[in-house]
Amino acid sequence: MDTVTQQSIQRKYELLGEILDERGRRLWAAVSQLGRGGVATVARATGLSRTTIYQGLGELNQDQGCWHRERLRSPGGGRKRLTEKDPQMLTSLESLVEPATRGDSESPLRRGVRVN
Repeated sequence: MDTVTQQSIQRKYELLGEILDERGRRLWAAVSQLGRGGVATVARATGLSRTTIYQGLGELNQDQGCWHRERLRSPGGGRKRLTEKDPQMLTSLESLVEPATRGDSESPLRRGVRVN
């Protein structure tokens, strides 16, 4: 692909990139690639990884059109809560903060901390 094509893809992406969500960017990049070398050109123009663009292509090629679903990610995607990984973490943090608060529950160290 030539530089003109890469620049036109980049201009279009700059116009739409801010209003698209994660899935929208993936699908837009997937449909923007043209022929041989298209994925690499779109990756350079948009800054998205080639893996992301290939994932968008896979979603577009699914027989059932599952890419129309409401969720951006599969259930269970993303990081687990730190308290799930380490159930003792809140207790440990409380023991570190407790001596510094001296009974002041409005201390900045304790604002927003909930112990379940």
